[in-house]
Amino acid sequence: MLIDKIIEELQEIPEDKLSQIYDIIHYFRLGINSQKLQPRSPGLLKGKLGEAFFEPLPESEL
Repeated sequence: MLIDKIIEELQEIPEDKLSQIYDIIHYFRLGINSQKLQPRSPGLLKGKLGEAFFEPLPESEL
């Protein structure tokens, strides 16, 4: 089982390095959870864009 292999590997890591491994696992898991909560559809906008979107910016804003 994969979890058993992971545990075996963890047991071989020196005690003073475990906090680094914990951080990696923790933030990896948080990243996975945030992807599940916020599905993204890149490039797709809901609604319509107004004409002002396509107008050039005034010199003062450049």
